[in-house]
Amino acid sequence: MLKDLNKKQQEAIETTEGPVLIIAGAGSGKTRALTYRVAYLIKEKKVKPWQIFAVTFTNKAAGEMKERVRELVGIPKDADFNSNDQPMIGTFHATCVQILRREIHHLGYENRFVIFDDTDQLSLMKRLMKAMQISDKNLNPKAVLGNISNAKNHLIGPDEYARKASTFFEERVAKVYPLYQKELRKNNALDFDDLIMITVELFQKYESILDKYQSRWQYVLVDEYQDTNEAQYQLVKLLAEGHRNLCVVGDPDQMIYSWRGANIQNILNFEKDYPEAKVIKLEQNYRSTQNILKAANAVIYKNRKRVEKELWTDNEEGSKVMLGECDSERHEADYLIQKIKEEKDFKYKDFVILYRMNAQSRVLEEAFLRHGIPYKIIGGVRFYSRKEIKDILAYLRLIHNPYDDVSLLRIINTPPRKIGARTLQILQEEASQSYTSLYSVIERIDKLPDLNEGKRETFRKFRDVIKKLQSLNGQMNASHLIKELLIESGYKKFLQNGSEEGEIRMENVWELVSVAQKYDDLEPGVSLATFLEEAAL
Repeated sequence: MLKDLNKKQQEAIETTEGPVLIIAGAGSGKTRALTYRVAYLIKEKKVKPWQIFAVTFTNKAAGEMKERVRELVGIPKDADFNSNDQPMIGTFHATCVQILRREIHHLGYENRFVIFDDTDQLSLMKRLMKAMQISDKNLNPKAVLGNISNAKNHLIGPDEYARKASTFFEERVAKVYPLYQKELRKNNALDFDDLIMITVELFQKYESILDKYQSRWQYVLVDEYQDTNEAQYQLVKLLAEGHRNLCVVGDPDQMIYSWRGANIQNILNFEKDYPEAKVIKLEQNYRSTQNILKAANAVIYKNRKRVEKELWTDNEEGSKVMLGECDSERHEADYLIQKIKEEKDFKYKDFVILYRMNAQSRVLEEAFLRHGIPYKIIGGVRFYSRKEIKDILAYLRLIHNPYDDVSLLRIINTPPRKIGARTLQILQEEASQSYTSLYSVIERIDKLPDLNEGKRETFRKFRDVIKKLQSLNGQMNASHLIKELLIESGYKKFLQNGSEEGEIRMENVWELVSVAQKYDDLEPGVSLATFLEEAAL
């Protein structure tokens, strides 16, 4: 099984008991080593698959690891990795969602909570600040959310944040933070940072729940350990404390998430946390040429906070690394085009230009147009960020969770229902006074004296559509529910207005239906809940 691996990779895989720190340089085959380690535990050490927990940072990395483990171990293609008899392989957030779906009721939440993305959070924060009569010109709602996110990544709740606030800005955030959490709870919603923070809180408050997961996951593996923040660090520490079979893979030289609270000391202090730890270095690079490694080693060795290592390779020497200094961004764009034209043996499709932020693409695009060179921008608006997709997901989330005011406010006038700001204000004031959801107010719309009959009828029709779709959710899977939603809500007719843009947006909605078909084999209700969860993550 290990014959295709080098000696250090084999050592990393065969050292299965106790704490292990694998310092894996760039291109050294760390993902391969981690995947083989999971397979080795199952095939050679006879560890039960469900006793293994491997956590990664991205859905892509988790998906690739699942497929490789499936091939190595011989897990059937139709086997569900979310079932209780398979290894748990996923991101921190996806793992915490699974735990919270089963356990969050112990903390007084409902298990069918929804997950608010960046747009939902910003919408909620703006509405909250408006209610508090705080102008977004004086206090940037994105900055407030960023500060709250940073606090949660350090496991700092509203009360502790208020005690530690030392600047004028922090003091203002301290007033908003507890109300933001209160509104999230009222919406039966969590934001991304809550997922890990609340899981840690759950484990710290309920020893029996922690014991259950410690007993199950006897072998814990963590990828990209250098990028863990305080919340992730504490979660791993709690889960691994039971058996101390913790294997972390990382490289301080490759840390990229300090901007969102990653703490490099987590990997540098691993041997202090686990004095019995075995340290293994993967230093053979399989990806780069010798000249690229020489340049990289020459730059990175000056870093003070790092683990000493020297990457090497059997690959060819390769071309020398070139450094060009330019006077301006326009000069830089022309310089790049000059270099591309000098390479006569390559086609345009053989080149890639990386830039730090999207705003930098404009000057490059202008230069390519000037020189008549075709190009393609990779990126753009993410599928789940497109307006029509967010609209449909908002409908689905309201069907799943009628406490979700943010979703309701998004779609109450989509398609247009002639509901004005004053009418919505009446609803929001009633919801606030009775501390209930907007949908609950709509359910008893006939009891609101401040609305005329025409407006009441509009809300009745909206209420009846949602009720019908809630009923259908208990009878059909997610993809069929979306098709019914398009008709019942009038959204299909709204998009199909004869314009080219409407047709494109409708095609995107059909693509969403095809994504939802992945969950058609699940029970009605469960199908929608699982689809919404994975769409959010």
